[in-house]
Amino acid sequence: MIPSVTFHGAAGTVTGSCTLIRHDGGTLLIDCGLFQGPKTVKELNYRDFPFDPREPAALVLTHAHIDHSGLVPKLCRQGFKGRIHCTSGTRDLLTFMLPDSGFIQESEVQHLNHRNRQRGRAEVQPIYTRKDAEACLDQLEPADYGTWIDVMPGAKIRFWDAGHLLGSASVEVRVAGDGGEQTLLFSGDLGPGDKPFHGLPEGPAGADWVFCESTYGATVRPPVDNQERRRQLGAEVAEALKSGGVLLIPVFAVERTQELLYDLNQLIDDGTLPRTDIFLDSPLAVNVTDVFRRHLPDINHAGVANPFDRPYFHPITEVEGSKRLNRLGGGAIIMAASGMCDAGRIRHHLKNHLWQRNATVLFVGYQAPGTLGRLLVQGRSPVRIHGEEVEVRARIRTLDSYSGHADQAELLAWLAARGPIRGGVALMHGETAPRQALADALAASGLAVPIHQPALDETIVLRPGKAERVPAAQPRLLTVPDEDWHNLYARTVLDLSERLRHGDDAERLALLRQVAALLTPPEAAPRKTDPQETDR
Repeated sequence: MIPSVTFHGAAGTVTGSCTLIRHDGGTLLIDCGLFQGPKTVKELNYRDFPFDPREPAALVLTHAHIDHSGLVPKLCRQGFKGRIHCTSGTRDLLTFMLPDSGFIQESEVQHLNHRNRQRGRAEVQPIYTRKDAEACLDQLEPADYGTWIDVMPGAKIRFWDAGHLLGSASVEVRVAGDGGEQTLLFSGDLGPGDKPFHGLPEGPAGADWVFCESTYGATVRPPVDNQERRRQLGAEVAEALKSGGVLLIPVFAVERTQELLYDLNQLIDDGTLPRTDIFLDSPLAVNVTDVFRRHLPDINHAGVANPFDRPYFHPITEVEGSKRLNRLGGGAIIMAASGMCDAGRIRHHLKNHLWQRNATVLFVGYQAPGTLGRLLVQGRSPVRIHGEEVEVRARIRTLDSYSGHADQAELLAWLAARGPIRGGVALMHGETAPRQALADALAASGLAVPIHQPALDETIVLRPGKAERVPAAQPRLLTVPDEDWHNLYARTVLDLSERLRHGDDAERLALLRQVAALLTPPEAAPRKTDPQETDR
Protein backbone atom coordinates (compact mmCIF):
# COMPACT_ATOMS: atom_id res chain seq x y z
CA MET A 1 0.00 0.00 0.00
CA ILE A 2 1.24 3.50 -0.83
CA PRO A 3 1.02 5.72 2.29
CA SER A 4 -1.46 8.60 2.18
CA VAL A 5 -2.14 11.63 4.34
CA THR A 6 -5.61 13.16 4.74
CA PHE A 7 -6.07 16.65 6.22
CA HIS A 8 -9.20 16.68 8.37
CA GLY A 9 -8.34 19.99 10.06
CA ALA A 10 -5.95 22.95 10.05
CA ALA A 11 -6.19 23.13 6.24
CA GLY A 12 -6.93 26.73 5.26
CA THR A 13 -7.40 27.60 8.92
CA VAL A 14 -5.27 27.57 12.07
CA THR A 15 -7.47 25.35 14.22
CA GLY A 16 -8.87 21.82 14.27
CA SER A 17 -5.55 20.06 13.59
CA CYS A 18 -6.29 16.46 12.61
CA THR A 19 -4.25 14.47 10.10
CA LEU A 20 -4.81 10.82 9.16
CA ILE A 21 -1.97 8.62 7.86
CA ARG A 22 -2.93 5.37 6.15
CA HIS A 23 -0.12 2.89 5.49
CA ASP A 24 0.67 -0.83 5.28
CA GLY A 25 0.22 -1.38 9.00
CA GLY A 26 -3.08 0.47 9.39
CA THR A 27 -4.04 4.03 10.29
CA LEU A 28 -2.28 6.58 12.51
CA LEU A 29 -3.81 9.88 13.61
CA ILE A 30 -1.73 13.01 14.26
CA ASP A 31 -3.59 15.44 16.55
CA CYS A 32 -7.33 15.73 17.08
CA GLY A 33 -8.09 19.38 17.74
CA LEU A 34 -11.06 21.62 18.30
CA PHE A 35 -12.13 24.04 15.56
CA GLN A 36 -12.26 27.67 16.71
CA GLY A 37 -13.25 30.97 15.08
CA PRO A 38 -16.45 31.78 13.15
CA LYS A 39 -19.52 29.76 14.10
CA THR A 40 -19.59 28.16 10.65
CA VAL A 41 -16.17 26.67 11.41
CA LYS A 42 -16.94 25.84 15.06
CA GLU A 43 -20.03 23.93 13.91
CA LEU A 44 -17.70 21.24 12.54
CA ASN A 45 -17.01 20.21 16.13
CA TYR A 46 -20.60 19.00 16.46
CA ARG A 47 -20.59 16.88 13.29
CA ASP A 48 -19.48 13.28 13.00
CA PHE A 49 -15.81 12.73 12.32
CA PRO A 50 -15.11 12.34 8.58
CA PHE A 51 -13.57 8.94 9.39
CA ASP A 52 -14.52 6.04 11.63
CA PRO A 53 -13.15 6.89 15.11
CA ARG A 54 -12.40 3.17 15.57
CA GLU A 55 -10.11 3.10 12.52
CA PRO A 56 -6.89 4.66 13.91
CA ALA A 57 -4.77 2.19 15.88
CA ALA A 58 -2.95 5.03 17.66
CA LEU A 59 -3.07 8.80 18.13
CA VAL A 60 -0.02 11.07 18.42
CA LEU A 61 -0.36 14.56 19.91
CA THR A 62 2.12 17.29 19.03
CA HIS A 63 1.14 19.37 22.06
CA ALA A 64 -1.62 20.22 24.51
CA HIS A 65 -3.25 23.28 22.97
CA ILE A 66 -6.96 22.67 22.50
CA ASP A 67 -6.85 23.29 18.73
CA HIS A 68 -4.60 20.20 18.60
CA SER A 69 -6.12 18.06 21.38
CA GLY A 70 -9.61 19.36 22.09
CA LEU A 71 -11.62 16.66 20.27
CA VAL A 72 -9.77 13.72 21.84
CA PRO A 73 -12.56 13.09 24.41
CA LYS A 74 -15.13 12.95 21.60
CA LEU A 75 -12.90 10.60 19.60
CA CYS A 76 -12.56 8.23 22.57
CA ARG A 77 -16.25 8.42 23.44
CA GLN A 78 -17.08 7.39 19.87
CA GLY A 79 -14.91 4.30 19.87
CA PHE A 80 -11.17 5.08 19.68
CA LYS A 81 -9.43 2.55 21.95
CA GLY A 82 -5.75 3.04 21.05
CA ARG A 83 -2.91 4.65 22.95
CA ILE A 84 -2.46 8.42 22.83
CA HIS A 85 1.26 9.12 22.51
CA CYS A 86 2.63 12.44 23.74
CA THR A 87 5.44 13.94 25.81
CA SER A 88 5.27 13.98 29.60
CA GLY A 89 4.74 17.76 29.57
CA THR A 90 1.75 17.34 27.27
CA ARG A 91 0.35 14.59 29.49
CA ASP A 92 0.63 16.78 32.60
CA LEU A 93 -1.10 19.73 30.92
CA LEU A 94 -3.91 17.66 29.43
CA THR A 95 -4.74 16.30 32.87
CA PHE A 96 -6.26 19.73 33.54
CA MET A 97 -6.95 21.10 30.07
CA LEU A 98 -9.25 18.40 28.70
CA PRO A 99 -11.56 18.25 31.76
CA ASP A 100 -11.69 22.05 31.70
CA SER A 101 -12.64 21.94 28.02
CA GLY A 102 -15.41 19.44 28.82
CA PHE A 103 -16.69 21.74 31.55
CA ILE A 104 -16.76 24.64 29.08
CA GLN A 105 -18.70 22.55 26.53
CA GLU A 106 -21.29 21.69 29.19
CA SER A 107 -21.56 25.27 30.46
CA GLU A 108 -21.97 26.79 27.01
CA VAL A 109 -24.66 24.29 26.05
CA GLN A 110 -26.46 24.86 29.35
CA HIS A 111 -26.72 28.60 28.61
CA LEU A 112 -27.67 27.95 24.97
CA ASN A 113 -30.40 25.48 25.92
CA HIS A 114 -31.84 27.99 28.38
CA ARG A 115 -32.22 30.46 25.51
CA ASN A 116 -33.51 27.73 23.19
CA ARG A 117 -36.26 26.82 25.65
CA GLN A 118 -37.28 30.47 25.87
CA ARG A 119 -37.42 30.65 22.06
CA GLY A 120 -39.20 27.33 21.64
CA ARG A 121 -36.22 25.74 19.88
CA ALA A 122 -34.80 22.24 20.25
CA GLU A 123 -32.10 21.64 22.84
CA VAL A 124 -28.57 20.59 21.85
CA GLN A 125 -26.00 18.28 23.43
CA PRO A 126 -22.44 19.27 24.36
CA ILE A 127 -19.61 18.08 22.12
CA TYR A 128 -18.42 16.11 25.15
CA THR A 129 -18.56 16.38 28.92
CA ARG A 130 -16.04 16.72 31.70
CA LYS A 131 -16.63 13.04 32.48
CA ASP A 132 -15.81 12.11 28.87
CA ALA A 133 -12.57 14.09 29.11
CA GLU A 134 -11.53 12.48 32.38
CA ALA A 135 -12.22 9.02 30.96
CA CYS A 136 -9.78 9.45 28.05
CA LEU A 137 -6.82 10.45 30.24
CA ASP A 138 -6.01 6.80 30.98
CA GLN A 139 -5.13 6.33 27.31
CA LEU A 140 -2.28 8.89 27.44
CA GLU A 141 1.16 7.31 26.95
CA PRO A 142 4.01 9.77 27.74
CA ALA A 143 7.46 9.48 26.14
CA ASP A 144 10.76 11.38 26.14
CA TYR A 145 12.14 13.47 23.31
CA GLY A 146 14.50 11.60 20.99
CA THR A 147 13.24 8.07 21.76
CA TRP A 148 11.85 5.87 18.99
CA ILE A 149 8.43 4.41 19.81
CA ASP A 150 6.73 1.58 17.92
CA VAL A 151 3.18 2.87 17.91
CA MET A 152 1.69 0.18 15.64
CA PRO A 153 2.79 -2.38 13.06
CA GLY A 154 4.66 -0.61 10.26
CA ALA A 155 4.94 2.76 12.04
CA LYS A 156 7.23 4.28 14.63
CA ILE A 157 7.61 7.85 15.86
CA ARG A 158 10.13 10.10 17.55
CA PHE A 159 9.48 13.43 19.30
CA TRP A 160 11.62 16.55 18.74
CA ASP A 161 11.37 19.71 20.87
CA ALA A 162 9.28 22.24 18.89
CA GLY A 163 9.97 25.14 21.27
CA HIS A 164 6.32 26.25 21.24
CA LEU A 165 4.88 25.10 24.56
CA LEU A 166 5.76 23.01 27.57
CA GLY A 167 5.96 19.50 26.09
CA SER A 168 5.40 20.61 22.48
CA ALA A 169 6.92 18.40 19.80
CA SER A 170 7.53 17.95 16.13
CA VAL A 171 6.81 14.35 15.22
CA GLU A 172 9.04 12.23 13.00
CA VAL A 173 7.06 9.31 11.59
CA ARG A 174 8.48 6.35 9.70
CA VAL A 175 5.93 4.24 7.85
CA ALA A 176 6.20 1.17 5.67
CA GLY A 177 4.67 1.01 2.22
CA ASP A 178 5.18 0.26 -1.44
CA GLY A 179 8.66 1.39 -2.42
CA GLY A 180 10.05 0.93 1.08
CA GLU A 181 10.00 2.98 4.28
CA GLN A 182 9.19 6.70 4.12
CA THR A 183 9.94 9.40 6.69
CA LEU A 184 7.25 12.01 7.36
CA LEU A 185 7.91 15.01 9.60
CA PHE A 186 5.05 16.94 11.18
CA SER A 187 6.20 20.27 12.58
CA GLY A 188 3.33 20.77 15.00
CA ASP A 189 3.41 24.41 16.10
CA LEU A 190 6.94 25.82 16.00
CA GLY A 191 8.21 28.36 18.50
CA PRO A 192 10.25 31.44 17.55
CA GLY A 193 13.21 30.63 19.81
CA ASP A 194 14.73 32.65 22.67
CA LYS A 195 11.64 32.53 24.84
CA PRO A 196 11.55 32.41 28.64
CA PHE A 197 11.18 28.61 28.68
CA HIS A 198 12.44 27.56 25.22
CA GLY A 199 15.30 27.71 22.79
CA LEU A 200 15.15 27.17 19.03
CA PRO A 201 12.86 24.42 17.70
CA GLU A 202 14.62 21.23 16.70
CA GLY A 203 14.09 18.48 14.14
CA PRO A 204 15.81 15.86 11.99
CA ALA A 205 17.26 16.36 8.54
CA GLY A 206 16.52 14.34 5.42
CA ALA A 207 12.77 13.65 5.60
CA ASP A 208 10.83 12.48 2.56
CA TRP A 209 7.85 14.69 3.32
CA VAL A 210 7.53 17.69 5.66
CA PHE A 211 4.15 18.93 6.91
CA CYS A 212 4.74 22.42 8.27
CA GLU A 213 2.60 24.98 10.06
CA SER A 214 2.19 28.42 8.43
CA THR A 215 0.34 30.51 11.03
CA TYR A 216 2.64 33.52 10.58
CA GLY A 217 3.81 32.64 7.09
CA ALA A 218 3.30 36.23 5.88
CA THR A 219 4.82 37.95 8.92
CA VAL A 220 8.41 39.04 9.32
CA ARG A 221 8.99 40.45 12.79
CA PRO A 222 11.99 42.46 13.91
CA PRO A 223 14.34 40.14 15.83
CA VAL A 224 13.28 40.16 19.47
CA ASP A 225 15.19 38.44 22.27
CA ASN A 226 14.06 37.89 25.85
CA GLN A 227 15.46 41.22 27.03
CA GLU A 228 13.74 43.26 24.27
CA ARG A 229 10.47 41.38 24.75
CA ARG A 230 10.54 42.18 28.45
CA ARG A 231 11.30 45.85 27.73
CA GLN A 232 8.29 46.09 25.38
CA LEU A 233 6.02 44.53 27.99
CA GLY A 234 7.30 46.91 30.66
CA ALA A 235 6.57 49.93 28.45
CA GLU A 236 2.99 48.77 27.75
CA VAL A 237 2.25 47.99 31.40
CA ALA A 238 3.74 51.26 32.65
CA GLU A 239 1.61 53.26 30.19
CA ALA A 240 -1.53 51.35 31.20
CA LEU A 241 -0.93 51.85 34.91
CA LYS A 242 -0.21 55.57 34.37
CA SER A 243 -3.74 56.04 33.01
CA GLY A 244 -5.12 55.03 36.40
CA GLY A 245 -7.35 52.24 35.16
CA VAL A 246 -7.25 48.48 35.18
CA LEU A 247 -5.02 46.63 32.72
CA LEU A 248 -6.82 43.62 31.25
CA ILE A 249 -4.71 40.96 29.54
CA PRO A 250 -6.72 38.23 27.77
CA VAL A 251 -4.45 35.23 28.17
CA PHE A 252 -4.07 31.74 26.87
CA ALA A 253 -4.02 29.65 30.02
CA VAL A 254 -1.07 27.57 28.89
CA GLU A 255 2.44 29.03 28.44
CA ARG A 256 1.50 32.64 27.59
CA THR A 257 0.21 33.19 31.12
CA GLN A 258 3.33 31.74 32.66
CA GLU A 259 5.66 33.67 30.33
CA LEU A 260 3.96 36.92 31.30
CA LEU A 261 4.20 36.15 35.01
CA TYR A 262 7.87 35.28 34.54
CA ASP A 263 8.63 38.60 32.84
CA LEU A 264 6.37 40.77 35.00
CA ASN A 265 8.10 39.50 38.11
CA GLN A 266 11.53 40.27 36.66
CA LEU A 267 10.37 43.79 35.73
CA ILE A 268 9.17 44.32 39.30
CA ASP A 269 12.33 42.80 40.74
CA ASP A 270 14.61 45.15 38.78
CA GLY A 271 12.51 48.23 39.56
CA THR A 272 11.25 48.85 36.03
CA LEU A 273 7.66 48.46 37.27
CA PRO A 274 6.24 49.28 40.69
CA ARG A 275 5.03 46.43 42.83
CA THR A 276 1.57 45.82 41.38
CA ASP A 277 -1.19 43.39 42.25
CA ILE A 278 -1.50 40.74 39.55
CA PHE A 279 -4.72 38.72 39.54
CA LEU A 280 -4.82 35.51 37.53
CA ASP A 281 -8.54 34.89 37.09
CA SER A 282 -8.73 31.45 35.50
CA PRO A 283 -9.02 28.10 37.28
CA LEU A 284 -7.32 26.37 34.36
CA ALA A 285 -4.45 28.88 34.21
CA VAL A 286 -3.94 28.49 37.97
CA ASN A 287 -3.74 24.69 37.64
CA VAL A 288 -1.44 24.94 34.62
CA THR A 289 0.82 27.32 36.53
CA ASP A 290 1.20 24.58 39.15
CA VAL A 291 2.32 22.23 36.33
CA PHE A 292 4.91 24.80 35.24
CA ARG A 293 6.04 25.14 38.85
CA ARG A 294 6.76 21.40 38.93
CA HIS A 295 8.65 21.57 35.61
CA LEU A 296 10.51 24.77 36.53
CA PRO A 297 13.87 23.06 37.27
CA ASP A 298 14.00 21.93 33.62
CA ILE A 299 12.71 25.09 31.90
CA ASN A 300 13.96 27.99 34.07
CA HIS A 301 16.96 28.74 31.86
CA ALA A 302 17.61 32.14 33.44
CA GLY A 303 17.59 30.68 36.94
CA VAL A 304 15.46 33.50 38.41
CA ALA A 305 13.61 33.20 41.70
CA ASN A 306 10.35 31.27 41.46
CA PRO A 307 8.08 33.60 39.46
CA PHE A 308 4.91 31.84 40.56
CA ASP A 309 5.25 32.44 44.30
CA ARG A 310 5.17 36.18 44.91
CA PRO A 311 3.06 38.05 47.52
CA TYR A 312 1.48 40.34 44.88
CA PHE A 313 0.44 37.40 42.66
CA HIS A 314 -3.16 36.40 43.41
CA PRO A 315 -4.55 33.24 41.77
CA ILE A 316 -8.35 33.32 41.53
CA THR A 317 -10.32 30.11 41.11
CA GLU A 318 -13.72 30.72 42.75
CA VAL A 319 -16.50 32.62 40.97
CA GLU A 320 -17.04 34.91 43.95
CA GLY A 321 -13.38 35.90 43.89
CA SER A 322 -13.72 36.74 40.21
CA LYS A 323 -16.77 38.91 40.88
CA ARG A 324 -14.92 40.85 43.57
CA LEU A 325 -12.45 42.02 40.94
CA ASN A 326 -15.23 44.21 39.52
CA ARG A 327 -14.68 46.53 42.47
CA LEU A 328 -11.11 47.34 41.43
CA GLY A 329 -10.80 50.98 40.52
CA GLY A 330 -7.37 50.81 38.92
CA GLY A 331 -3.69 50.21 39.49
CA ALA A 332 -3.96 46.45 39.00
CA ILE A 333 -3.42 43.83 36.32
CA ILE A 334 -6.12 41.25 35.61
CA MET A 335 -5.05 38.29 33.49
CA ALA A 336 -8.03 36.16 32.48
CA ALA A 337 -8.82 33.49 29.92
CA SER A 338 -9.64 33.05 27.15
CA GLY A 339 -6.91 34.56 25.00
CA MET A 340 -9.25 35.27 22.04
CA CYS A 341 -12.09 36.50 24.31
CA ASP A 342 -14.49 33.93 22.87
CA ALA A 343 -15.33 32.37 26.25
CA GLY A 344 -14.36 32.43 29.90
CA ARG A 345 -14.08 35.09 32.56
CA ILE A 346 -12.33 37.66 30.38
CA ARG A 347 -15.68 38.45 28.74
CA HIS A 348 -17.12 39.53 32.10
CA HIS A 349 -14.12 41.78 32.75
CA LEU A 350 -14.32 43.27 29.26
CA LYS A 351 -18.01 43.99 29.79
CA ASN A 352 -17.10 45.76 33.03
CA HIS A 353 -14.15 47.80 31.71
CA LEU A 354 -14.31 48.28 27.92
CA TRP A 355 -16.44 51.39 28.25
CA GLN A 356 -13.99 53.04 30.68
CA ARG A 357 -11.54 55.45 29.06
CA ASN A 358 -8.80 54.83 31.62
CA ALA A 359 -8.82 51.05 31.10
CA THR A 360 -6.40 49.21 28.81
CA VAL A 361 -6.77 45.86 27.06
CA LEU A 362 -3.46 44.31 26.00
CA PHE A 363 -3.56 41.44 23.50
CA VAL A 364 -0.49 39.21 23.49
CA GLY A 365 -1.48 36.43 21.09
CA TYR A 366 -3.13 35.45 17.83
CA GLN A 367 -6.81 36.39 17.40
CA ALA A 368 -8.73 34.04 15.10
CA PRO A 369 -11.24 35.45 12.59
CA GLY A 370 -14.70 35.94 14.02
CA THR A 371 -13.60 36.04 17.67
CA LEU A 372 -14.32 38.97 19.97
CA GLY A 373 -10.58 39.49 20.29
CA ARG A 374 -10.20 39.94 16.51
CA LEU A 375 -13.10 42.43 16.47
CA LEU A 376 -11.51 44.51 19.24
CA VAL A 377 -8.09 44.49 17.56
CA GLN A 378 -9.81 45.64 14.35
CA GLY A 379 -11.23 48.64 16.24
CA ARG A 380 -14.89 47.63 16.23
CA SER A 381 -17.21 49.55 18.53
CA PRO A 382 -19.62 48.82 19.99
CA VAL A 383 -19.33 45.07 20.49
CA ARG A 384 -21.82 42.57 21.83
CA ILE A 385 -20.98 40.62 25.00
CA HIS A 386 -23.53 38.26 26.55
CA GLY A 387 -26.18 39.71 24.23
CA GLU A 388 -25.56 43.33 25.30
CA GLU A 389 -23.91 46.21 23.48
CA VAL A 390 -20.73 47.61 25.03
CA GLU A 391 -19.08 50.80 23.80
CA VAL A 392 -15.31 50.44 23.39
CA ARG A 393 -13.55 53.42 24.97
CA ALA A 394 -10.64 51.56 26.56
CA ARG A 395 -7.19 51.63 24.94
CA ILE A 396 -6.72 48.51 22.80
CA ARG A 397 -3.08 47.47 22.50
CA THR A 398 -1.30 44.50 20.94
CA LEU A 399 2.11 43.02 21.68
CA ASP A 400 3.12 40.46 19.07
CA SER A 401 6.53 39.66 20.53
CA TYR A 402 4.99 37.06 22.86
CA SER A 403 3.73 35.00 19.97
CA GLY A 404 4.39 31.32 20.43
CA HIS A 405 4.72 30.83 16.67
CA ALA A 406 7.71 31.23 14.40
CA ASP A 407 7.42 33.99 11.78
CA GLN A 408 8.17 33.59 8.07
CA ALA A 409 11.95 33.91 8.42
CA GLU A 410 12.01 31.43 11.30
CA LEU A 411 9.81 28.95 9.44
CA LEU A 412 12.08 29.18 6.39
CA ALA A 413 15.14 28.62 8.57
CA TRP A 414 13.57 25.57 10.24
CA LEU A 415 12.59 24.09 6.87
CA ALA A 416 16.04 24.75 5.40
CA ALA A 417 17.60 22.84 8.31
CA ARG A 418 15.41 19.82 7.53
CA GLY A 419 16.93 19.32 4.09
CA PRO A 420 17.41 17.56 1.89
CA ILE A 421 13.64 17.10 1.60
CA ARG A 422 13.10 14.43 -1.04
CA GLY A 423 9.35 14.26 -1.71
CA GLY A 424 7.61 17.54 -0.95
CA VAL A 425 6.29 20.03 1.59
CA ALA A 426 2.67 20.50 2.66
CA LEU A 427 1.75 23.74 4.41
CA MET A 428 -0.87 23.42 7.15
CA HIS A 429 -2.23 25.38 10.10
CA GLY A 430 -2.50 28.73 8.34
CA GLU A 431 -5.08 31.05 6.82
CA THR A 432 -5.08 31.49 3.06
CA ALA A 433 -2.89 34.61 2.75
CA PRO A 434 -0.14 33.60 5.22
CA ARG A 435 0.02 30.11 3.75
CA GLN A 436 0.38 31.44 0.21
CA ALA A 437 3.02 33.93 1.34
CA LEU A 438 5.09 31.15 2.90
CA ALA A 439 4.68 29.01 -0.23
CA ASP A 440 5.93 31.90 -2.39
CA ALA A 441 8.88 32.49 -0.07
CA LEU A 442 9.75 28.80 -0.11
CA ALA A 443 9.66 28.71 -3.89
CA ALA A 444 11.84 31.82 -4.05
CA SER A 445 14.34 30.18 -1.69
CA GLY A 446 15.07 27.57 -4.34
CA LEU A 447 13.27 24.61 -2.77
CA ALA A 448 13.25 22.02 -5.55
CA VAL A 449 10.32 19.87 -4.38
CA PRO A 450 6.55 20.45 -4.78
CA ILE A 451 4.83 22.71 -2.24
CA HIS A 452 1.26 21.71 -1.44
CA GLN A 453 -1.52 23.71 0.19
CA PRO A 454 -4.09 21.04 0.99
CA ALA A 455 -7.79 21.80 1.33
CA LEU A 456 -9.94 20.52 4.17
CA ASP A 457 -10.48 16.74 3.87
CA GLU A 458 -8.12 16.48 0.89
CA THR A 459 -5.81 13.44 0.60
CA ILE A 460 -2.24 13.32 -0.68
CA VAL A 461 -1.04 9.89 -1.81
CA LEU A 462 2.72 9.79 -1.17
CA ARG A 463 3.99 8.06 -4.28
CA PRO A 464 7.79 7.85 -4.41
CA GLY A 465 9.00 11.10 -5.94
CA LYS A 466 5.48 12.33 -6.63
CA ALA A 467 2.37 13.21 -4.64
CA GLU A 468 -1.09 12.53 -6.01
CA ARG A 469 -3.73 14.92 -4.71
CA VAL A 470 -7.23 13.50 -4.19
CA PRO A 471 -9.93 16.09 -3.38
CA ALA A 472 -12.58 15.23 -0.81
CA ALA A 473 -15.67 13.59 -2.30
CA GLN A 474 -17.89 15.67 0.01
CA PRO A 475 -15.86 18.52 1.54
CA ARG A 476 -17.29 19.79 4.80
CA LEU A 477 -16.36 23.38 3.90
CA LEU A 478 -15.63 24.66 0.42
CA THR A 479 -13.87 27.69 1.85
CA VAL A 480 -12.89 28.69 5.36
CA PRO A 481 -14.44 32.13 5.96
CA ASP A 482 -12.71 34.99 7.77
CA GLU A 483 -16.17 35.80 9.03
CA ASP A 484 -19.53 34.18 8.42
CA TRP A 485 -23.17 35.26 8.46
CA HIS A 486 -23.22 35.12 12.26
CA ASN A 487 -20.49 37.78 12.40
CA LEU A 488 -22.19 39.87 9.70
CA TYR A 489 -25.52 39.60 11.54
CA ALA A 490 -23.99 40.78 14.82
CA ARG A 491 -22.23 43.68 13.09
CA THR A 492 -25.39 44.67 11.21
CA VAL A 493 -27.44 44.72 14.43
CA LEU A 494 -24.78 46.86 16.10
CA ASP A 495 -24.59 49.24 13.12
CA LEU A 496 -28.37 49.60 13.01
CA SER A 497 -28.51 50.29 16.74
CA GLU A 498 -25.77 52.91 16.40
CA ARG A 499 -27.60 54.69 13.54
CA LEU A 500 -30.84 54.72 15.52
CA ARG A 501 -29.12 56.09 18.60
CA HIS A 502 -27.62 59.10 16.82
CA GLY A 503 -30.51 60.10 14.52
CA ASP A 504 -33.60 62.20 15.21
CA ASP A 505 -37.07 60.67 15.25
CA ALA A 506 -37.71 61.35 11.55
CA GLU A 507 -34.40 59.78 10.54
CA ARG A 508 -35.05 56.76 12.76
CA LEU A 509 -38.49 56.25 11.26
CA ALA A 510 -37.19 56.54 7.71
CA LEU A 511 -34.37 54.06 8.40
CA LEU A 512 -36.68 51.50 10.00
CA ARG A 513 -39.10 51.78 7.07
CA GLN A 514 -36.21 51.04 4.68
CA VAL A 515 -35.27 47.96 6.70
CA ALA A 516 -38.90 46.81 6.90
CA ALA A 517 -39.28 47.19 3.13
CA LEU A 518 -36.22 45.00 2.56
CA LEU A 519 -37.65 42.35 4.87
CA THR A 520 -41.12 42.32 3.27
CA PRO A 521 -41.55 39.36 0.88
CA PRO A 522 -42.44 40.51 -2.66
CA GLU A 523 -45.78 38.68 -2.61
CA ALA A 524 -46.74 40.46 0.59
CA ALA A 525 -46.04 43.95 -0.76
CA PRO A 526 -49.10 46.10 -1.69
CA ARG A 527 -49.93 45.91 -5.39
CA LYS A 528 -49.05 49.08 -7.24
CA THR A 529 -52.02 50.36 -9.29
CA ASP A 530 -51.53 51.93 -12.69
CA PRO A 531 -53.16 55.42 -12.49
CA GLN A 532 -54.68 54.94 -15.94
CA GLU A 533 -56.30 51.70 -14.81
CA THR A 534 -58.78 53.56 -12.57
CA ASP A 535 -59.97 55.62 -15.52
CA ARG A 536 -61.15 52.67 -17.50
